[in-house]
Amino acid sequence: MSILIYAETAEGKFKKVAFELASYAKKVAESLGTTVTAITVNAGNVSELSKYGVDKVLKITNDKLTGFSAKAYADVIKQAAQKENVKLVLLSSTTDSLYLAPLVAVALEAGFASNVVGLPISTSPFQVRRNAFSNKAFNITEIATDIRVLSLAKNSYGVFESASNLSEEDFNPTLGDKDFDVKVESVEKASGKVTIADAEIVVSAGRGLKAPENWGMIEELATVLGAATACSKPVSDLGWRPHGEHVGQTGKPVAANLYIAIGISGAIQHIAGISSSKVKVVINTDPEAPFFKVADYGIVGDAFDIVPKLISKLKEFKAQN
Repeated sequence: MSILIYAETAEGKFKKVAFELASYAKKVAESLGTTVTAITVNAGNVSELSKYGVDKVLKITNDKLTGFSAKAYADVIKQAAQKENVKLVLLSSTTDSLYLAPLVAVALEAGFASNVVGLPISTSPFQVRRNAFSNKAFNITEIATDIRVLSLAKNSYGVFESASNLSEEDFNPTLGDKDFDVKVESVEKASGKVTIADAEIVVSAGRGLKAPENWGMIEELATVLGAATACSKPVSDLGWRPHGEHVGQTGKPVAANLYIAIGISGAIQHIAGISSSKVKVVINTDPEAPFFKVADYGIVGDAFDIVPKLISKLKEFKAQN
């Protein structure tokens, strides 16, 4: 019996969430006295997973799975779980995995807990802590089924190296036409150097920037920090920035180590979507902006004055260090 994780990739390379999931699975496996098996789809070099405690990789190479199909991928994970006789399946909280997890749970007749934060509180009975009410509270969930499926909240555990002796095995699951009832017509990708999903730091801006041509300083700040760029919903609705950069409850959720909000007032939907971020910094001209109530650090002032100075200071600091 092993713990099974789905190690997500983008263009053949592992996403950061794959390493976080492996790190989490390794720690749980140690408490259960078992091993970690990862399933990969059209991945490149899988040996990187050995750094984070994965003992075995089931490698799938199939051109039909080049485009993500939740139904097909769920069937693949189900077959892998049955092959390895696993009792615990772990997925991340990316957009793809949020589609996958409930389908996998139904296919395996497993109990499912989403938004899991931290290691299991207990393994007998099996209990986990979960985010609830848009990250405003926690609840303790007990899963009584024989097989369990968990999705780990982004950036809730961290990435930790734990070297293992990795074995690799080609895996060829049986897939039928019904697995591909839904087909991908097109994929819209964000063009930033760092994706929001993998970013440790996110620099986000709103209508306070007044016009799309003023986004140069946001991109420059992000470059200096090695951050991803993001925006509020009104900005993406206006077409100033791509919809792929829209963060918040109605856009992409963000759980960065540092979230910088510039010229964003802080609508409740936006705050709910970024509340899992560890440190929040707000720059706004309005001292009554709702964002200041949830910010760890706030600057009341004009972004067109503050951001260039911040960029200059950061460049100076990096040059000296």
